[in-house]
Amino acid sequence: MQKNDAVMEKIVSLAKRRGFIFQSSEIYGGLNSFYDYGPLGVELKNNVKRAWWRSMVYQRPDVVGLDSAILMHPKIWEASGHIANFTDPLVDCKKCKKRFRADHLLEAQGLAPDLGTMKENPKELTVCPECGGELTEVRQFNLMFKTFMGPVEDQASVVYLRPETAQGIYVNFENVTDSMRLKLPFGIAQIGKAFRNEITPGNFTFRTREFEQMEMQYFVNPKDADRIFEEWKERRMAWYLALGMRKENIRFREHAKNELAHYAKKAVDIEYKTPFGWSELEGIHNRGDWDLSRHAKYSGKDLRYADSETNEKYFPYIIETSAGADRSTLMFILDAYTEISGGRTQTTESTKEMEVMLNFNSQLAPVKVAVLPLSKKNELAQPAQEIFTILSAQWHCMYDETGSIGRRYRRQDEVGTPFCVTVDFETLQDKAVTVRNRNTMAQERIAIDQLAAYLTSRLS
Repeated sequence: MQKNDAVMEKIVSLAKRRGFIFQSSEIYGGLNSFYDYGPLGVELKNNVKRAWWRSMVYQRPDVVGLDSAILMHPKIWEASGHIANFTDPLVDCKKCKKRFRADHLLEAQGLAPDLGTMKENPKELTVCPECGGELTEVRQFNLMFKTFMGPVEDQASVVYLRPETAQGIYVNFENVTDSMRLKLPFGIAQIGKAFRNEITPGNFTFRTREFEQMEMQYFVNPKDADRIFEEWKERRMAWYLALGMRKENIRFREHAKNELAHYAKKAVDIEYKTPFGWSELEGIHNRGDWDLSRHAKYSGKDLRYADSETNEKYFPYIIETSAGADRSTLMFILDAYTEISGGRTQTTESTKEMEVMLNFNSQLAPVKVAVLPLSKKNELAQPAQEIFTILSAQWHCMYDETGSIGRRYRRQDEVGTPFCVTVDFETLQDKAVTVRNRNTMAQERIAIDQLAAYLTSRLS
């Protein structure tokens, strides 16, 4: 993969052209860092979420699901530390009025001083990188979106759009434990929207102000925390690799002590090698007993776990796995993006140019099968539509009869469809179709009555 802006430009262009991701509110000039998922994008993102939920909940007897509210009692964010600590260092340019993350400006120069202890800006943080104007002093900016509940906009009615989904799990710890009769160790998983008023969003859907998280909080006996942390770290890496991410594009990075969040005892990121550098894809954290003990203190509820085997009561430690559905979707697109110079298909002269293929794992591919009648004539269109009806009962399929067969193959390669089923004039005699494999371009003649079983064996 090329390490330059050109790659991201191609991804953004492909995403719009083929209906994956659009700029939100585009006809009004767009809204910075907000995006809409198109017909294929919503399928891809839903497939990522389904694969995560299947792996984290359905395939584990010790993990259950939850869907908590976006708006919650404001005291929750006081207990969690978000009101006091959920900030980024901000500087403004006095001349061009642009805003910057102070730590990002320093990191770009190979520096990483502690901005929290600074009494004045270092010399490397006095000039605007855009226009050369003077920068303001660093100030802390809280990232939570604030709104009001009810008809009166006063301090008593302030609520926040949640900046993470995890707190909804912690405050339901007792409810879930009691209703599901769970014993340690066990996990609670959730997929949901979160909102952060990022100072400098960017890199397409990598850093946005509205995003979707896939988080799991695993509650453990404190003495088992280190071992279970390592187990979840390896499981989460294995999940990405099993879904086709190339090993050379993904790695672990452990946080240094001075990087750890105020609640964390240990943290490891799974990073992906993007065109804009190694970037966080998922975090695995040992949060200790910070969360439950804080909510117990602020709510007055006893959130300790009663261990029936030892007759002890204690706050469980929490091992968290926190992934972004939007980031994961973007990284799977980046990893699948393949350019074939000179083209692969030889059907027409126009296909000699470079071709693009999205080499998605079949679990993630937004369209599993495309049904392509060789001709629009009714004698082929009718059996093709019948085949589409049969297959679409099991998979998301696409029906396409426009253009040459070579161009239609290329369109399906570009959106990552694993198999194309071509209905031709021979089909009328032999009751069979041609199945084309996206990756190998191999074509097999398969009887219509065997088609569903053939595809099931390859798409499962």
